[in-house]
Formats: sequence, structure tokens, C-alpha cells
Amino acid sequence: MIVLDDVTFGYRRKKPLYAGLNLTLEPGSVYGLLGPNGAGKSTLLRLLAGLLYPQQGQIRAGDLVPGDRKPAFLEELFLVPEEFYLPPVRIRQFVDSNAPFYPRFSHAQMTGYLREFGLTDEQKLNELSYGQKKKVLIGFGLATNTALLLMDEPTNGLDIPSKSQFRRLVAGAVDERRTVVISTHQVRDLEALIDPVIILAERDGRMTVALKASVEEITTQLWFGMLPTLDVARPLLFSERAVGGYAVVAENPTGEPSRLDLERLFNAVQAHPDRIRTLFSSPSTVTAL
Repeated sequence: MIVLDDVTFGYRRKKPLYAGLNLTLEPGSVYGLLGPNGAGKSTLLRLLAGLLYPQQGQIRAGDLVPGDRKPAFLEELFLVPEEFYLPPVRIRQFVDSNAPFYPRFSHAQMTGYLREFGLTDEQKLNELSYGQKKKVLIGFGLATNTALLLMDEPTNGLDIPSKSQFRRLVAGAVDERRTVVISTHQVRDLEALIDPVIILAERDGRMTVALKASVEEITTQLWFGMLPTLDVARPLLFSERAVGGYAVVAENPTGEPSRLDLERLFNAVQAHPDRIRTLFSSPSTVTAL
């Protein structure tokens, strides 16, 4: 379990990006971390990885503090960054050099991931495209079988078939001990994969967790659908013109079933973060500030 307790962090001391941030991440889930540009999604992943340090508050991964960077934590963490450098060596050499740092690394899994992505371990990393390099890094991260796997914009640079492969491989690599956090702008790419959903929004000049909920909780509280005209009797949180009427996100007091639309949910949260917090306020929903 990962716990952020009253965390404050900012790159400028008098202007914190986060202040009083509280969040709990449970194992066995693929969390989708969504937020507007500049919301600090990458920063939050680096705080979780211990690459940045809270100015106030504490982050714990079980009994360990990420910022201490102890071997017991590092061997259970892998971060796939959005921007990265890979050395000019063959994939096989890269794997052989880095796998020993991860006690649960599976060479058989890595071979399977490379095959799935159409790669071989004899290929040189410096001769691969950006998307191919990202596939190597994603495959390696999955094969580490670490308890905490962080991915920052992992589908950037992947073509449509590769995005489908990514979803399938990540879903197959999650077990009851593993926590996966994926930061993304490409919500359509991951709609069928991430659950629960975490959405950041601004409040009083600082970023907060405006929503943390499972897909089931979201579709219980909110209704996603099409209306021929805007129904003033239905409390709307978001609407946009679409072919045949309006695509809307509305409050759902009767529990009417619908299918989650992540992009429209994101827009609804940005438009009405306080109302979203109220709708989802419960012991299982964690917010900040």
C-alpha cells in the first residue's frame, strides 16, 4: 500500500504545486492518473518513486519511505518515464545488465513481450524508433514484476495496434501484490484498462485530487449518455454538442446504468471539481485540501 499523508511540494517555495495532498493506493489495481497540462502528474510519479522529496508530510510504501531510496524499495519499483535515454547496446545486453537489480525479473516474460512487440533481443537500441524503444522499456518494466510500476504517458509514440497490445499486456501483468499507476493525456487509449481513476484539478491555485473512484462508483454517481436536447431537469455537469444532440455527464440520483466516458468525465471534473468531491465524498474516497 502506498500512502501520501499531508504532502506539500513545489518547485518554488512560496508557490506549492501540491499542499496537504492525501492519497492511498492499493495493490492489485491499475490507477489512471489524469490531469490538465501542468498539473504535476509527472511530479507526483517522481514523488512516489523517491526521486523528489516532500517539503512537508510523508510518503510511505508499506514500511519504507521512497525518498530514502533503500535497496528494499528500489528492487520493488520500476518507473517508465515519458522521456528517457537508452544506451547504444543490444536489447539482450540491456536486459542482462539491468535484470539483476530486480529479484522477480522474468526473462521468459521479457522474451514474450519482445516477441509480442515484433522485436528481437539482438536489435540495437540506438537503431530503434522512439516507439520501439518505448516498447522495450515497457516490456522490461512489466517483466521486473515489481510491487510498484509507474508509467508516465506510456502510449505516446505507440501506433494503434501497439496500444491494443499495451493494454492487453498490462492487464495480464497485474496481480494482487502489484500497484500500477499510469499517468496519461491519452484517455481514449486506456479507457478499458484503468480502474480506479484519479483526476487532479486546481483549487485555490494548487492541485488537488478532485476524484478518486472506481469505474463502478463513477457510473453509480454519474450518468453518461446522449440527449436530443439539454434537459434542465437533469443536473448536468458537462455537455457538448454532438451528432444527434448533446453528449452529457449528469448526476445520477436514480442509479441509471451507463458506460463511462473518461474524456467527458475529465471535463466534468475540471468544470465542477467541488461538486464532484461532494458526490464522491465517502470513507473510500480520498481528497486533498
